[in-house]
Amino acid sequence: MHVGTGNYHPTTARLYTDFGLFTCDDKIGADVAEMFNFLTGYGRPANYREVLAAPHFMLGGILERIDRVIAAHSEGRHGRIRMKMNALVHPEVIEALYRASQAGVKIELNVRGICCLIPGVPGMSENIRVVSVVGRFLEHSRIYTFEHGDEVEVYIGSADLMPRNLDNRVELLTPVKDPICRAEVLDTLERCLLDNVNAWELQSDGRWTPVLAGPDDEPRSAQRELLSLASARVAEASL
Repeated sequence: MHVGTGNYHPTTARLYTDFGLFTCDDKIGADVAEMFNFLTGYGRPANYREVLAAPHFMLGGILERIDRVIAAHSEGRHGRIRMKMNALVHPEVIEALYRASQAGVKIELNVRGICCLIPGVPGMSENIRVVSVVGRFLEHSRIYTFEHGDEVEVYIGSADLMPRNLDNRVELLTPVKDPICRAEVLDTLERCLLDNVNAWELQSDGRWTPVLAGPDDEPRSAQRELLSLASARVAEASL
């Protein structure tokens, strides 16, 4: 079974960056089957085992995981939230992220397009950083990570954090549990957050300012690095 963050479209596939997960996980497979039964009228919305499905369960699942991170941090354990998406608009998610910031949780967001959250406001969002990578390819993958204690929950999927996605559409976020796949997803997210060539950072006054490498910093372009890695894999496979 394949679960992806993008569309099956031959034109946009040349321009968009996306993740696709092939899995034989029984629980994820059962969840997806139940979702299609719901779409075709053969079943009712179910309490899914692994996936977060909109419009009935995704918003609550995201808010619950933000609360887990807040609780871990409040208990003196590790807590961090990192996300990558096209848009951040949903008021309930934004309020939850503000609460997490006020509790001291460090939050890093890579939002390519519209972002209604205001970062860097003392007493409200000073622990939140928002960047956007605008390069040769259109950033399209959605990654949601929740770190609490020794556990790191990693999800990929089709949904942005907008009312139309979480409240009005059928969308899916699936956990990435395989260690190799998780490492690749987290590596991509890390590269995007460290980009100082094609990245812009959202300021508390609403301005986007370029992220520039310092005099002693190495220029980092996430897309160039990932393209080089992909080219190296193709060359190795051709041997």
